[in-house]
Amino acid sequence: MASESSQSSNPSWFTPKRLLMIFCIINMLNYVDRGAIASNGVNGSLATCTDSGICTGGSGIQGDFNLNNFQDGVLSSAFMVGLLIASPIFASLAKRLVGVGEASFISLAAPFIDDHAPAAQKTAWLATFYMCIPAGTALGYVYGGFVGSQFNWRVAFWVEAILMLPFPILGFVTKPLQLEGFAPLESKHTPTSIETNDSETGEVSVIGDDMLAEDQALLRGSKSTSKLWDQFTIFSKDVQELLHDQVYVVNVLGYISYNFVIGAYSYWGPKAGYNIYHMSNADLLFGGMTIVCGILGTLAGGLFLDRISSTISNSFKLLSGATFLGAIFCFIAFLFKSLSGFIVFFSMGELLIFVTQAPVNYVSLRCVKPSLRPLSMAISTVSIHVFGDVPSSPLVGVLQDHINDWRKTSLCLTSIFFLAAVIWFIGIFMKSVDVYDKDDEERSATSRRGKLTPLIEENRDASSEI
Repeated sequence: MASESSQSSNPSWFTPKRLLMIFCIINMLNYVDRGAIASNGVNGSLATCTDSGICTGGSGIQGDFNLNNFQDGVLSSAFMVGLLIASPIFASLAKRLVGVGEASFISLAAPFIDDHAPAAQKTAWLATFYMCIPAGTALGYVYGGFVGSQFNWRVAFWVEAILMLPFPILGFVTKPLQLEGFAPLESKHTPTSIETNDSETGEVSVIGDDMLAEDQALLRGSKSTSKLWDQFTIFSKDVQELLHDQVYVVNVLGYISYNFVIGAYSYWGPKAGYNIYHMSNADLLFGGMTIVCGILGTLAGGLFLDRISSTISNSFKLLSGATFLGAIFCFIAFLFKSLSGFIVFFSMGELLIFVTQAPVNYVSLRCVKPSLRPLSMAISTVSIHVFGDVPSSPLVGVLQDHINDWRKTSLCLTSIFFLAAVIWFIGIFMKSVDVYDKDDEERSATSRRGKLTPLIEENRDASSEI
């Protein structure tokens, strides 16, 4: 009793708002590398020679390794390999905020935010978190352009690795996060060193540790294999349940189409702008536009959805409408021959396009039962990368190598936004149910307290603390 009272009088420093700030910093750093590698200062260009024989040396990654546009585009895909392998694994574990970069982080942070955000501000909190994706990418443009031009492109990644180091350490040393739908970690039964065995004759024999050591080792190995198979079976059933959820599948398909464009934009944007409009400061210009539009658009999407009532149907309406209008503005922007016209229309398009970040993830969290939310986020993240931005950068590179016109390439890419808008439009007419409050066996287990104290106690009022 004394220990319980001392814990309540000394609450954890990790209040929901403070953890939200930490999550935002980690999310931003996760995406800085994607902006940095896409910046002209880090990515560079191939060596060129004029007809008169005057040659200019290559620069950055592309120049150092003599990469064509397809090979250069593959670099952005290479960053995703660890994520794609690790994300579902750590989501299925769903115990601690540890793992491999974005893999475990995105899968667990979003459900945690949804659990602890004030009821009237849930999508606003999600918007704040996802705002860091465009902001981090845009910051990477500016950061990579500066470091690459002043020092060397390799320095950009060394500095970034040092900045990220404290956060995985924090993940290993902090207490477990408690998520809705998951029971706290329970203490395991420790067998005694001496076992008693009743024989058929009624005699009691005492068997010591030395005699049972080999049998216990075999038993542990058998139990370990059995538990591993059970976990795999549960994982397979959970994935099948997600894939049979039509609302979830439609939402992810729209997100894949959307991310196909966003991924190629984020990688090829500075280079396309440099070649189409001859921008001398393409990294700074694209970075500045994306930071402003990404922050304003993402926050506006979350606040607007909270204002009109956060429902799955309203989320699909916002996703479809904002993406369709944003696609129109972005398409028109690339038709302009003047830089000023491009900046005005592309900024308006980006503003609308980034409205989608909060509602698309709100749907993924709310159309599945609580215990499936981490896996829902993991499968969504893996899908938008495997079928979205991983193939888009190399494919756009192939298209550009073929037609050799960045304006036409950009127009072809932008048109895919319309496909995403149509897919999300279908979601409006689907029967959708918010199952966040659905009672299931996993969630009812959360009422049982384990011996490990969660990082944040189940106190909803804590969300108001700073």
